[in-house]
Amino acid sequence: MNIEKTKAQMRKGVLEYCILSIIEEKEVYASDILVQLKEAELLVVEGTLYPLLTRLKNENLLSYRWEESKSGPPRKYYTITETGKQFLTGLHQGWRNLVQSVNKISGNNNLTNI
Repeated sequence: MNIEKTKAQMRKGVLEYCILSIIEEKEVYASDILVQLKEAELLVVEGTLYPLLTRLKNENLLSYRWEESKSGPPRKYYTITETGKQFLTGLHQGWRNLVQSVNKISGNNNLTNI
């Protein structure tokens, strides 16, 4: 079994949560999201990010606006909607519960600050 494949699947499972958390802070451009994910060592390519942003927008969790760029095509800036904020609140609680459960099973009780 390939450990890297399993770790990649774990990262994919929390990607939506991480993206909504980034956008909750402020209006962002897609490349800003990619930079923050990279800084957190969650390497994501544009081909993964854009379909996910579209799906989140279609589910009314995000909205966007276009802004003209001084160099290149217009840019799409994303913000979280009220529905998205409520959804994210549920994800925060779900994440805390999941971490506690995994820590309980795996014996990693020192990871409770997550």
